[in-house]
Amino acid sequence: MKKRLIALTLTGLMAVSLAACGGGSGSSTAPAATAGGSESTAGGSAAAPSSGYTVSELKVNIWDNNQKAGLQQIADEWTAESGVKVSIEVVDWDNYWTLLEAGASGGQMPDVFWMHSNTAQMYMENDLLLNLDSYIEADDTIDLSKYYEGVVKLYNRADNGSQYALPKDHDTIALLYNKALFDKYGVEYPTDDWTWEDLRDAAAKITEAGKADQVYGFAMNTSNNQDGWYNIVYDYGAQIITDDHKGTTIGSDEGKAAMEMLRQILEVAAPQATVAETGTENLFKSGKTAMISQGSWMINSFYTAENAADYAWAMLPYADVNGNGACDKGERYSAYNGLGWAAAANTKDPKAAYDLISYFCSEKAQKEQASLGVTMGGMLGVSEDFANAFEGMDVSAFVRAEEEGDLFFRPYTRNTTVWEDALQQNGGFLDAWLDPSNPETMAKACDNAQKIIEDAIAAE
Repeated sequence: MKKRLIALTLTGLMAVSLAACGGGSGSSTAPAATAGGSESTAGGSAAAPSSGYTVSELKVNIWDNNQKAGLQQIADEWTAESGVKVSIEVVDWDNYWTLLEAGASGGQMPDVFWMHSNTAQMYMENDLLLNLDSYIEADDTIDLSKYYEGVVKLYNRADNGSQYALPKDHDTIALLYNKALFDKYGVEYPTDDWTWEDLRDAAAKITEAGKADQVYGFAMNTSNNQDGWYNIVYDYGAQIITDDHKGTTIGSDEGKAAMEMLRQILEVAAPQATVAETGTENLFKSGKTAMISQGSWMINSFYTAENAADYAWAMLPYADVNGNGACDKGERYSAYNGLGWAAAANTKDPKAAYDLISYFCSEKAQKEQASLGVTMGGMLGVSEDFANAFEGMDVSAFVRAEEEGDLFFRPYTRNTTVWEDALQQNGGFLDAWLDPSNPETMAKACDNAQKIIEDAIAAE
């Protein structure tokens, strides 16, 4: 019965769009700071297990090649202490969940792996993840109050209050722009004082001036919600999912005001058909769009790009809701998400698997993760070195997003993908995104979205 339930509930998750926290799986090399990181475990072979472990090797799966070198370097340090070899394998996003699902049904899951907000509830509820409660209780190095609350809660099972993953990281969103294109078309660079109206106006100028070159001022993939339109919604005072995870305010006046601003931006941005065909990353790297919004998990892709010297980051624009010309609290939000380090419930050595997870999430390793440019930490206050990890590129906008702005956790419910997918289809926002010329279409889409989300939550 359980295997059949897994097949039914998890298959729909495989189509989830690439999103959040290392969602990329590209082959670009790690930043300079991690270039010296070991790609193999210490000594090159498994040592004899110590500390009572019953295995000589742990298999670890992740989906982001950009993070492998740094994480392997950290894992090698644990190997030197434990004698247990750690083999990290990168599996691209789509195949990652396909293989994990197959392992869940066939009993051959990796020992340790990443969990994501789209899938965590299903894996926890089907008892596929190792319950970490007793291990955390006996571990004086792990204090859950020291980690980002939203990430901790995400991997806590509501019906039994148990913890099934420890926070690996957190991420924020910033605005990436091409200085060469701004110079070419005579438009001033984005600043941290920009409102969404400023972004719209700059995008319009570049799109108009760049017609002959087929260059757009801005590009947004509306299916990538965390690094895109979700942020505007919260800036205007609405919520995709309310704090209690039981409702939404997307159909409110605030929600409609936010989506109207998005509509105006999409009017002067790259058409969604073009974005769907090429992708925002490729449009930007090929010089066909001057601005995109991106998550911190994507920095390395642009840091190692051919024209990286032309690229710069600014904080996301804000919504001047009260019209006072200043960014006040609650007017500039960045979504954040966090991956979790989890272990298979049937791992051969639960103690070894947990101890590796505990090491990854220790203060020492979390700081090292940030300083190597792998990603920002899941622990509070350990990411100050992240902004300095990319020599020659100022990525401080990601850190300042939470120091000078506000964060909201990426919206989720028990069956997130049900309503997320529906919002992107006919009857949701699809018509308004494909043809953003009509304000009434967007307003109606907000009403539809309100009902889609409410109905989905009621069915959970």
